[in-house]
Amino acid sequence: MRIAFLVNSIAGEASYYTTTALAMAAISAGHKVCYLTPGDFVLRADDRLFVRGTKPPSAKQKKADGFIAGLAEAALKPETIDIADFDVLFLRNDPSEDADERPWAAHVGAMFGRLAAERGIITLNDPEGLSQAQNKLYFQDFPESIRPTTLISRSIDEIRAFVAEHKQGVILKPLQGSGGRHVFKVASNKESNLNQIFEAVSGEGYLIAQSYLPDATQGDIRLFLMNGKPLQRDGSYAAFRRVPAKGEVRSNMNAAGTAEAVEITPEILRVADTVRPKLVADGMFLVGLDIVGDKILEINVFTPGGLPNMFDLYGVDFSAEIIADLERKVAIRENYGATMTNRMLATL
Repeated sequence: MRIAFLVNSIAGEASYYTTTALAMAAISAGHKVCYLTPGDFVLRADDRLFVRGTKPPSAKQKKADGFIAGLAEAALKPETIDIADFDVLFLRNDPSEDADERPWAAHVGAMFGRLAAERGIITLNDPEGLSQAQNKLYFQDFPESIRPTTLISRSIDEIRAFVAEHKQGVILKPLQGSGGRHVFKVASNKESNLNQIFEAVSGEGYLIAQSYLPDATQGDIRLFLMNGKPLQRDGSYAAFRRVPAKGEVRSNMNAAGTAEAVEITPEILRVADTVRPKLVADGMFLVGLDIVGDKILEINVFTPGGLPNMFDLYGVDFSAEIIADLERKVAIRENYGATMTNRMLATL
């Protein structure tokens, strides 16, 4: 099997990334891996789609740091490759990382992913589905029962009124973005710095105001879904609790959050089952849910991370389970050909 991973940049990849774990698991299983970035696509005059790809060393690496070092060295000598040479294109770029400095790159994954899918390459998550999920407004399409009460606006008056209605406080964050950037907790509409918070967040566009969930002080639970179902291996769920640092509202790992083992309850499984139909319909193969109590704070469909954390917590390699499922999808495509659409294959 030949797998291409689309990432924001080769230089930005790190040993603790989920993409790194997936690539290493693929190589360990005997597959060929290639990395792409948003600027690497070439659509030629004869309508053939090529990429300028980086092939990391094919030898198995025991340490992720060694893999990343080999990837960086390989990036000095990219190769031009026909997209038809790949079986799977795994879209792992985060549009929000490119939105400010490289807006042209933000939607490249969905754009060229669509072309790859049209050429018979299994493209995940499905690019048509990803094009609908370019910002957090996508979250509003899921059942109200699993969402915190939410307002989306650029009006400070609307936001003040919303805060006044929620005595336990409100979380303010940009409609677009990830990694916990510009996320604030507002306890009252009388807070003296509300205007400053509004200016900071609204500079990125629309704001989301969500009712604060008191249980969030203990952190949220990141649960991975594959093909719309909770990812499991060897009796363990691919899930962990993201615990915020002292005095911090955000539980994001890049905001000094820490990972702890967690027990998956029937309540959490009911939440996952509630979002399953739409995720399957949209072709979302690998997704990360951020859950507090019986509510979902976010649905991560672009670059859900944390697989290496769970190996440390449970000693289970969930990456191998994901690669095995890709093998299964490739076999289905070989048996059924073009009669099986990319959207169907994505979550089958």
